Amino acid sequence: MAWIIQGGQVLRDTALAKDELCLAEGVITENPTRAARRFDASDLLVLPGLVDIHGDAHERQFQPRPGIGFPAALALRDSAAQLISCGITTAYLGVTLSWEPGLRSLDAWRGMKAALRDMKGSTATDLRVHLRFEADNLDALDDALADIAAGDVHLLGFNDHTPAIVKKLDHPIEVAKYAGRAGMQADAFTALAKTVYARRDQVPVARARLAEAAATAGIPMLSHDDDSIERRALFRAHGAQICEFPMKEEVAAEARAAGEAVVMGAPNVVRGGSHLGWASAAPLAERGLVNVLASDYFWPAMLEAAFIMAQRGVLDLPRAWALVSANPAEACGLHDRGRLAAGLRGDVVVVDAARRAPVAVFAEGRLAWLAAEAAGRMG
Repeated sequence: MAWIIQGGQVLRDTALAKDELCLAEGVITENPTRAARRFDASDLLVLPGLVDIHGDAHERQFQPRPGIGFPAALALRDSAAQLISCGITTAYLGVTLSWEPGLRSLDAWRGMKAALRDMKGSTATDLRVHLRFEADNLDALDDALADIAAGDVHLLGFNDHTPAIVKKLDHPIEVAKYAGRAGMQADAFTALAKTVYARRDQVPVARARLAEAAATAGIPMLSHDDDSIERRALFRAHGAQICEFPMKEEVAAEARAAGEAVVMGAPNVVRGGSHLGWASAAPLAERGLVNVLASDYFWPAMLEAAFIMAQRGVLDLPRAWALVSANPAEACGLHDRGRLAAGLRGDVVVVDAARRAPVAVFAEGRLAWLAAEAAGRMG
């Protein structure tokens, strides 16, 4: 099916202008085909599909309540439906592989991996895996290495949350939160965390093996929650060219000076700051210290954040939209998407700017989602 999206303001390069956009055989074309259907985008914006480098909102479908889980195939089907309705045409699902039982366990990882294989090609959104490997999860290292080599991982993140968890083991409320997610009693979780942390001296070798495997497979790597320039330098030495959620401004500045992508959460922009009290993403993005916004834990935040950035008055909408489309695509080495240009994937979101809401979403040239009120726009 070929399409002509006409009458709207189309974002090409760095400017919006009234134009038509043609899609055929999965890509953007310069010339329409005779059999093309038409979509009336009058009074709407025609923008590149969103590219989400880090989103873990799917965990709510896997475990909507602590300790209450659902099959991976069902959870992913619901996640895919939500993603495309938010205009996200490429999604790196942030899958945490931790030493914790339950939601982030090795068994959960294997189940999700199998479900993704079964769903391959059947979802509108291009679903990819951002493996967030917890540093102390040494027992799962061989699985992770094999899965990277097999092509089941598309982005490797170096997570290191265990030290922070261990520091909170004397706080019953915090322990109850972690134990509930893992489906364990608090005392059992505490004992497990201490046992895992006792092998901390083996982490550097495991990290180096992961980095080597990712480099061999040609997949990008990122560091997570860097709290110092020295910490960022450690992961840069391993080949991680993306700095995700830096905890201090100077870390973001140093990474950008080195030509690296710096990622922060779109919810941070929408809410007006970090829910953890860390750096505020919007002013850092305006200064060029953050160049990628990810959904983090709330998919609708990506589109909303771009409009909020434009509304603040420093970035225009084309530059704000690059934070959620062209820039994350470039950071991940996806040179076939993130922009509207001939020959690139036909990933398009048609947006009602007044409502800051998608009206239609085209994925790889196909109409993948349509708002109920937009049915009359097709011809």
